[in-house]
Amino acid sequence: MDPVPQSHANAPSTLRRTPVQQRSAERLARILDTCAELLDETGYEQLSTRAVAARAGVPIGSVYRFFDNKRAMVAALAHRNLDRYAERISAHLDATADPDPHAAIDGVLDEFIAMKRTVPGFALVDFGVPSTEETGEDPNALVAERICDLLAAHLGRPADETLRRKVRVGVETADTLVRLAFRTDPEGDPAVIDETRELLHAYLAPSLS
Repeated sequence: MDPVPQSHANAPSTLRRTPVQQRSAERLARILDTCAELLDETGYEQLSTRAVAARAGVPIGSVYRFFDNKRAMVAALAHRNLDRYAERISAHLDATADPDPHAAIDGVLDEFIAMKRTVPGFALVDFGVPSTEETGEDPNALVAERICDLLAAHLGRPADETLRRKVRVGVETADTLVRLAFRTDPEGDPAVIDETRELLHAYLAPSLS
């Protein structure tokens, strides 16, 4: 059996047990896929591990084999979302021959918006658990770190402290404005998205040049 790929080293693990065989990895993926579907249907507060197990067609013990509780399951979904977001950004940047900062910024924003529109559960759980409880985790910090490393590699410049600070501010700003765009319009208000793009270009592009 092929080993199961690991999440980014800087993302904290939410799994009680990491799958090492393909069959176990497929079961974990099915649990997370079902979790995402039910989040769209019921929301976070009404989600339960028992409902996920029933919909996924697995014993409830299989869910608890991987997760202590609902929060850990949703956190694992959020970490998977981040891994997939980073993969999409990387593919977008690889397809761009010219290392243009504006095009790179567009790729980061456009992939986020595309996931908001198309990925199950992402509208509610993108990169963090939607709860007022203190978790000790900062999802936007993880997002900013991944984006900074990808942009620096693509543009051939160091991921220094200044760039990390700029990207972190950009991530916080884009997160707030994209949430506003999707509160205004279920598909994302185009005018707000355009304003977000213009703001990111003006703020980030000079630091990426």
